[in-house]
Amino acid sequence: MATSYLTPGVYVEEVDKGSKPIEGVGTSLAAFVGFAERGPINEPRYIANWTQFTNTFGSFLPGGYLAHAVYGFFNNGGSACYVARLAMPEEDTATTRAAQRQLPTATAQLPGKGANAHGLEITAREAGGAGSEIKVEVVAATPVEGQPPPTEDSFSIHVKGPGNVTERFDNVSLRKGRGIRNVTEVVNADSKLIRVTEREVPGTPVERMPPPGTYPLGLPVEAAVPGAGRPAISTTLLIGDAAERSGVNGLEVAEDANIVCFPDLMALYQAGRINMEAVQAAQQAMLDHAQNMGNRVAILDSPPGLRPQEVRDWRMKEVNYDSKYAAMYYPWIKVADPVSGGTIMVPPCGHMAGIWARSDSTRGVHKAPANEVIAGCIGLEYQTTASEQAILNPEGVNVIRTFPGRGIRVWGARTLSSDPSWRYLNVRRLFNYVEESITRSTQWSVFEPNDMDLWERLKRDISAFLVRTWRDGALFGATANEAFYVKCDAENNPPETRDVGQLFVEVGIAPVKPAEFVIIRLSQMQSGSSTS
Repeated sequence: MATSYLTPGVYVEEVDKGSKPIEGVGTSLAAFVGFAERGPINEPRYIANWTQFTNTFGSFLPGGYLAHAVYGFFNNGGSACYVARLAMPEEDTATTRAAQRQLPTATAQLPGKGANAHGLEITAREAGGAGSEIKVEVVAATPVEGQPPPTEDSFSIHVKGPGNVTERFDNVSLRKGRGIRNVTEVVNADSKLIRVTEREVPGTPVERMPPPGTYPLGLPVEAAVPGAGRPAISTTLLIGDAAERSGVNGLEVAEDANIVCFPDLMALYQAGRINMEAVQAAQQAMLDHAQNMGNRVAILDSPPGLRPQEVRDWRMKEVNYDSKYAAMYYPWIKVADPVSGGTIMVPPCGHMAGIWARSDSTRGVHKAPANEVIAGCIGLEYQTTASEQAILNPEGVNVIRTFPGRGIRVWGARTLSSDPSWRYLNVRRLFNYVEESITRSTQWSVFEPNDMDLWERLKRDISAFLVRTWRDGALFGATANEAFYVKCDAENNPPETRDVGQLFVEVGIAPVKPAEFVIIRLSQMQSGSSTS
């Protein structure tokens, strides 16, 4: 509605007639699923560097690959990622979320309860990583100025939280009554770190006070390691649920992630806690998740200890995936192991995600992330030859090889798709980039009048973005008209589509394919002759 002018004068109005530039989205934000010694569970956490990872989730674990994958990601050029820590089945999920630990203590015997007594349950006020770092120390009571003298059943609680934050609650008691500093009343009123609850503990001997000692709220380190000798793990835990933020599907909340990795999947398989069917189910969940989200690609690891023919058989017979939203790498790589002080073979997914990020940064998402050196890699589990790669490359298995004088390099850039149009990884990721960039930057057009003015504005904005993409070398063509087209007119927006509130913009792009096979034709020629 036009503005009403009632007083004579000069008025200036701002009119939105310019273009709305489309900004390219990120392409290399990885998301990792795995097990850690501490940190938030079922809560994908944004991590900007290796130090932040160790502060939040701890360091390297024996038998686990998550930390190795994240370290390899940052070491190879990754700048940021999400990390989703899974709960092990031996952990009580509801308890672990609140970082709870029950103190094995009791008060006086309760009337009518027989040998049952009350214990104290200490709960972190903040669930997740911060809560799991809290330690509660029970010590003997000591005289404190301004407080009643300690009694034989009084004690003190010292609480140490993240960042050396400490709290003291002196001369508290399990008893209640006038003039008594009851532990639950005092702590719950004043503590910013913990809550205290009395719980009935059947069969607990009657004690007047908790035994002195230190009670960490987090689980012990060994409980977080996916080691052998523990119960089998259900595929439900691995696949997870988006509403619960658990498993692979829990990464749905990380809407800007572009790469999905599950390095500890093979750790569980090695430990005998899942079988190959569970591996297949979890990897299929990764493919389904990537396809449903539409803006990311999953990196799959092959099982350890396989030779090329065995990997091909596994790929074709046991896990016959067909997806344009996934890539697979072989073999495992050897890296330094801070836990043992030696070396260890790890799945390559984290290092590959870092190489994708490095290639995107230096060359662009249109460049195939191959013929790249792997930082931190000091060896391979298997030295694949050219003839052995010849049986893997057609099946979409990207091989990592050693070349004399050139080091260890990624020597493949294919997806797991049988569709020739989506054979190359850089083509899939380029389309993800273009689709997501256009989608995010054209949200302003929703509910605008569906007329020719809107059509022209969308054509102008999208064309300007694609011209920049073409100039960056991502599209094939001597001119912009050869590299792409944008169509939005009455032909693809007839009255019947406009009547139901729909607007169609047709975009076609010619992606650059990688020179996977470089053939140099060499022939003899007569001296003095030439060809034109």
